[in-house]
Amino acid sequence: MREGAEYFTAPAGAAQRRYEALRAYFTQDMLASEVADRFGYSTASVHQMATLLRKGRLALFTENKPGPKGPRKATGQLRARVLELRAAGHSISEIAAALTTEGMPVSAQTAWQILDAEGLPRLPRRDEGRRGPPAKLDPVKAAALPGWPAEDTALPCDHAGLLLLFPAIAELGLHDLVRQAGYPSTRALSSWQSVGTLLLAKCARKARVHHVGSLTDDAGLAFTLGMTALPKATHLGTYSWRIRRQSNHKLLAGLIAALRPLGLATGAAGFNCDFHAIRHHGADAQLEKHYVPRRSQRTKAVLTFFAQDHASAEMVYANADLTKAEQAKEIIAFADYWNNATGSDPGLVVFDSQLTTYKILDQLTGRGINWLTSRQRGKSELARLAALPASAWKTATIARSGRYRRPRLHEDMIKLKDVSSKVRQIAVKNIGRDEPALLITHDLTTPARDLFARYAERMMVENELDAYIGGFHLDALTSGVPLNVDLDTTLTVVAGNLYRLLARKLLRYETATPERIWRHFLDATGTLHIDDTGITCALNLRSHHPVLIDAGFADLETPIPWWGNRTLRFRFPPR
Repeated sequence: MREGAEYFTAPAGAAQRRYEALRAYFTQDMLASEVADRFGYSTASVHQMATLLRKGRLALFTENKPGPKGPRKATGQLRARVLELRAAGHSISEIAAALTTEGMPVSAQTAWQILDAEGLPRLPRRDEGRRGPPAKLDPVKAAALPGWPAEDTALPCDHAGLLLLFPAIAELGLHDLVRQAGYPSTRALSSWQSVGTLLLAKCARKARVHHVGSLTDDAGLAFTLGMTALPKATHLGTYSWRIRRQSNHKLLAGLIAALRPLGLATGAAGFNCDFHAIRHHGADAQLEKHYVPRRSQRTKAVLTFFAQDHASAEMVYANADLTKAEQAKEIIAFADYWNNATGSDPGLVVFDSQLTTYKILDQLTGRGINWLTSRQRGKSELARLAALPASAWKTATIARSGRYRRPRLHEDMIKLKDVSSKVRQIAVKNIGRDEPALLITHDLTTPARDLFARYAERMMVENELDAYIGGFHLDALTSGVPLNVDLDTTLTVVAGNLYRLLARKLLRYETATPERIWRHFLDATGTLHIDDTGITCALNLRSHHPVLIDAGFADLETPIPWWGNRTLRFRFPPR
């Protein structure tokens, strides 16, 4: 044999080995056992390969075909758009360019294959005057509707679930509250239409203004605010820069006045107050550094102050226009705000030791405002408490689940620097700490056991802030300018109370988080059936509709003020 014959006698590749084995079996009349020994197969494998070859089910050679290996993928949406553009008289190249602009990049050849499959011929060559890009539709600009439609119509609405909040919006009179707060209007839109769009974006859990693109394409939602289309991010961004703190302050005050008759924001159980730093992720903002717990570091952030009604667990006040020099006095600003809104100072206010100073505590005491806070443990005070006999500590029972339900308490009156009168101090042991916790308060009548339990419930404000972060993206900083962030925090408070008003009507959802309410009820599509009497919102089928039906939404007829008191009704699909 010549040199190189081993390529055929001892093939290395699996395909060639299979070919040489079958060639020897068929052309050289070798036994299957001999072929198997020579090429490394079993006898059964040789018989099986021979059988497959006789039946035409074994391909010994493969042909490489250039180009795509399968049919081109043309979705139904792409195919329909290609046919629509051809019906408008556009050429293949124009169709490909238009689809690429619309976010469906295809080649001219793909467009031609779709048309050819439909039996459509090529267009005759046009003269130079008729060539050019496909005509573009004029964008729909946000503008007030001229009036209510004269004929019955139906509009699809991708965010129809948000209309479940409209009864609460009408009940609170937010339409008038925005106008009375002095929010600016534009030549095209009223103040309610601009603020209402921002509020719906917040209720739809859009993290930032420039995320509202999915809302602006919803013609049905735009109609509910009396507009041809919802304003886009450019308008909403520039509009938010025009809003002053006074308008946000007035809106929150009006909100409190509207909530109190409904059993919310009563202040009867006092308030929980806390600061929250919203981190800034840019590099160019003129912001102070604050401690951000989520990052465990001090970094540039917008400092916000929140006050929570303890009974309803909802926020009633927010302010993001703060500096370090002003933060200690913010509790006084909240007391003034509550007095202006309700005619009386707030009841018990509860906060941690870092929120304010002893001088501010003295001012609260002078106004007769009860306060409850913690105190840092000094060495001398700990030594004094350690020297007390066991009889000076009284065991109390706290009605709650979990551990540490039997703390030991000791109370006395102490004098603090910068506080003109003595304050009540409650030392607490047997709560899982090495040293006793120290609480100080101006409340001289409430039992120490109840004050300790009440301070432990202060954590509710942090739980609610966490719910706002998860439900309304509170930590998604909208701007490096605090005044701009202040509008976002104000709308977060309004949205939280709208969610709570809805949740109070739904069995077993009274204390549900905003995220759960959104997922179960508000994140829904539907169709708006518009007639002269109002709008019937036909919601598409969702698994939690029985809860809404049981709450009476199927029979609800709510007059909407900015619709000329036409009614809003809901319709649910049969099951």
